[in-house]
Amino acid sequence: MNRYALAGCAIVICFNVNSASLPPKDQRAGPPKTLDTPRTFPEISSRADWEKRAGEIREHVLVSCGLWPMPEKTPLNPRISGRIERDGYSVENVYIETLPGFFLAGNLYRPLGKGRGPFPGILNPHGHWKEGRFADNDLGSIAGRCINFARRGMVAFSYDMVGYNDTAQVTHKFAANPTNLLWNISLMGLQTWNSIRALDFLESLPDVDKKRLACTGESGGGTQTFMLGAIEDRLVLQAPIVMVSHSMQGGCLCENAPGLRVDYSNMEIAAVPAPRPQIFVASTKDWTKTTMTLEGPAVGSVYRLFGAEDKLRYNIFDYDHNYNQTTREAVYAWFEQHLLGKASAPASPEIPFRKETNDALRIFPDGKLPDGALNEEQLIATLIRRGQQQKMDKAALKTLWKHTLQVEIPEDVVVEVDSSRAAKDVHVVSIGRPGKGDRLPVVMITPPNDALRYIAVLAHPDGKSAYLHKDNQPKGLAKTLLDHRISIVVVDTFLTGELANPQTAAARKMTSSFFSTNNRTDVQERVQDLITTCAFAQTHNKGRKVVLVGEGRAGICALLASPAADATIADADGLDTASDETLLAPDLFVPGIRKLPLTSMATLTAPKPFRIQKDGHLTASVVADWIANLKAN
Repeated sequence: MNRYALAGCAIVICFNVNSASLPPKDQRAGPPKTLDTPRTFPEISSRADWEKRAGEIREHVLVSCGLWPMPEKTPLNPRISGRIERDGYSVENVYIETLPGFFLAGNLYRPLGKGRGPFPGILNPHGHWKEGRFADNDLGSIAGRCINFARRGMVAFSYDMVGYNDTAQVTHKFAANPTNLLWNISLMGLQTWNSIRALDFLESLPDVDKKRLACTGESGGGTQTFMLGAIEDRLVLQAPIVMVSHSMQGGCLCENAPGLRVDYSNMEIAAVPAPRPQIFVASTKDWTKTTMTLEGPAVGSVYRLFGAEDKLRYNIFDYDHNYNQTTREAVYAWFEQHLLGKASAPASPEIPFRKETNDALRIFPDGKLPDGALNEEQLIATLIRRGQQQKMDKAALKTLWKHTLQVEIPEDVVVEVDSSRAAKDVHVVSIGRPGKGDRLPVVMITPPNDALRYIAVLAHPDGKSAYLHKDNQPKGLAKTLLDHRISIVVVDTFLTGELANPQTAAARKMTSSFFSTNNRTDVQERVQDLITTCAFAQTHNKGRKVVLVGEGRAGICALLASPAADATIADADGLDTASDETLLAPDLFVPGIRKLPLTSMATLTAPKPFRIQKDGHLTASVVADWIANLKAN
């Protein structure tokens, strides 16, 4: 095995196949991952490596939730009413306008008899209790923990999940139509935005200390807690309860944004705030039962990189899925230590409480919402408009490209040479990225009189067979380019050519719930394959420019992969890419693609040459003439 560093990319050439090289076959053709597929925590060797990965996770969460770049924050227009005073605390009814025409409701609990503050502020998203924020039973009481926070000298805000209690202008199945995925509009994205705006509201209160903000929630509220912790540096403390798991990742639309867990698990998302203090509490009778031996130590390995092992605590109690009194008392103690400066303790006894009646806590008891309240169709239209109107510089667009397509420009490419199939000027190889499980069949042909100006990477829905006869003799566009003294590279991308697998293809229900949360779509895999092939071509360029050429439906993939090439010409296959129906086709579907239209690739690749052949007639002569014009310039 030899390694050569060329054109900014290292290539590892393997003449003898071994376990350290490429896998024997493309491993991406296995069964799709689900929310129950066990995850492993990556081995991170340094604090710098983790900080880089944590930054990637933050960006990825925001893109997945449709919040990249961060949208404009419109006025919250808070309404606070119905104050009730009790022993040591007060409770008020609140609603805020997280988007124009969308209202988030909740209850605000404040300390009484502890001075004017400012006090720590605690967000309290709830789990999937039937009663929502009104839940009050042996397994969990949202009001109970808020009352106890307030009596301890903290301001607590309990707010609805979408579709629960007073926040019911849309249901908890909001945006379930796959069309919405094209804009990265999702229930999880809406709830995460609501949590950001709830934090804005809490921070705005004059009796809240902006430097002591925290969040805690259970189950689905636990998901919201670590999602918010990953993207909000304003939080100094968090407590995600019964949700940080290596196995079940969240079973509701409100916990599954497109692309979110392709490369990252709940464990990693929960580790992003390190070294800020946090506590996990797990249950012996749900998917967090291995917290003490697996999830806790995994997240703890990140805290250890910061020398902050004492900033993470994880407990497990022998109960069903819960946020019960025992769990709450562990959280109270942790919050008192880090927000109130009290001594460390394993638990802080709960003060007995009585929840107010549901009627007293309701914001809209008659179901009448404020004027201007949007229905689901109107809200989706508002979110689409927001996406259309957002302005992005090139750096923001590049981040959107990377995370929408789930791609990377690899630093290393592994190459295995098949000398038994090689001929003069014909190189038959397999390529892939170290540790990624991909293995791509590639043929590179150099003309005898190579002009050493350009090397063309050719992409076609049928893969190599569109350009080569069975004996690897060129045909069609490949022959035309070779006759013009231009070297070529042809490849079978994911599930095409030699990699075709009808059984795997049939199992990939790409627009179904949660598929794209946990798996790349066919287009995302194929765009990465073209990027990897361009990286391979660049290691063999001998000063030549890499031109990416895409025909038919593969032209869409080539256009999306264009940042990896020195020039790109591709066919849009005559498709109406403004049509949702077109973009929902299995071989074109990419969540978020509406925010990353093909025309934006020209901006992203500028000033490199870029051409879209929209009429679907990308002939060999058109390609050859275009490249010849490049040479002339």
